[in-house]
Amino acid sequence: MSLIEQAARRLEELRRAGAELPEGGQAVADPRRGTVEPTPEAFIEALDRRPAPNLSTQSVDANPRSNYGSNRNLLHEARQGRGPYVELDLERLKNRGFVTPDVPTSRMADEFRVAKRPIIKNAFGTQDERVRNGNLVMVTSALPGEGKTFASINLAMSIAMEYDIRVLLVDGDVAHPSMPAILGTPHSPGLLDLLTRDDIEVEDALVRTNVERLTMLPAGSRQRRSTELLASEQMATLLRELASRYPNRMIVFDSPPLLATTEARVLATHMGQVVMVVAADSTSHHALNQALATIENCDIVLMLLNKASQTDVGTYYGYYGDDVAK
Repeated sequence: MSLIEQAARRLEELRRAGAELPEGGQAVADPRRGTVEPTPEAFIEALDRRPAPNLSTQSVDANPRSNYGSNRNLLHEARQGRGPYVELDLERLKNRGFVTPDVPTSRMADEFRVAKRPIIKNAFGTQDERVRNGNLVMVTSALPGEGKTFASINLAMSIAMEYDIRVLLVDGDVAHPSMPAILGTPHSPGLLDLLTRDDIEVEDALVRTNVERLTMLPAGSRQRRSTELLASEQMATLLRELASRYPNRMIVFDSPPLLATTEARVLATHMGQVVMVVAADSTSHHALNQALATIENCDIVLMLLNKASQTDVGTYYGYYGDDVAK
């Protein structure tokens, strides 16, 4: 990165954090403009000499739904580093049947408490219980419309309610990403951009949220060779970095349906666990068997019955429309 680029990045970081801009420094004449401007070296030094902004004096909006562009967002970005920050509308999600941390005793929350327990055990249990790459979990289905995105979000929300586990929710449905519409996350650089661009680092793509211990990674820009990208060594390297960033991190991938695209089959080769969402009274045995036959190199495949009228724990999975039953 050039000195000018360093200066521009440093300036933007301080501007976002609320710091006053530096003045002075060594200057050099610019004959094209007839002006005197600071050299890049002096500008960077002047920026670094500025005291850090006093974050404790910044006001924070107490209303969690006064979201974008608020001081709360600036404060969070200043404390947590680079990358977008979004306030999830928890009330809206709750009304649509999703698990939310502010309502930990709902019927839906009880369902996913049962569903997440073996997944967590496989990832972070005793040495004998752990499976290889157990913290990499792909949620998929045989066909579209069976509820795999609904299950992915709820599973991630439920795991994030654990006291000692971080969750990264990845929009792995790179052909038809649906999380921006459901969660209000930005169409920002994401998974595929990290695999194709050298100017984006992981910290630039991770979307931090107002749900403690929950971070998201968008699908990113569409690529014609997305299947090859997901099968590449770059993908394997990226997954190792994401999985090792925190020793207690679970990574949940919302993947495409197995029989609709080839991306999900390739993605499954990297996973330690696969959660197969099956729609009650809808998914055929033939489609399910075909989908299971496409999964390679993953020994742990768990089944999640969705859209059931009632389950063994005596609760309903809730109502949700076609826009989230993907």
